[in-house]
Amino acid sequence: MTSLIRKAAALAGAGVAIATMSATGASAAAAESPTHGCPYPYVCFYVDEHAWDSGTPVAKYRDVTSSYQTVRSRPHYHVVNTRNDDVAYLRLQDGSSICLPPNSETAFTNAYSVTGIRISTSSTC
Repeated sequence: MTSLIRKAAALAGAGVAIATMSATGASAAAAESPTHGCPYPYVCFYVDEHAWDSGTPVAKYRDVTSSYQTVRSRPHYHVVNTRNDDVAYLRLQDGSSICLPPNSETAFTNAYSVTGIRISTSSTC
């Protein structure tokens, strides 16, 4: 009887270890995989839907700055922020700006063009 209990306990322990390793491995892989070709910790710009679908950003930024960095002025179809704790302010052609929260994305129509980016250590907009 004790032999049967030991075998059951050993199997249960092995099952928990395998489940823990699987869950840990899955979350580590998910954290490292890029979003549409945009790796952590970047904010990436895509010039059109084809670039978005193929995962080829036209520009990537990762430096936290106190002022806006110039972005080549052109219509941008999509912008992705893969940073976990930092917001990205996007300056538009009319001088207004929008805030892109951590781990989020936005899409623009051709009427909008991004002219600058400022990555902030703030975690909220």
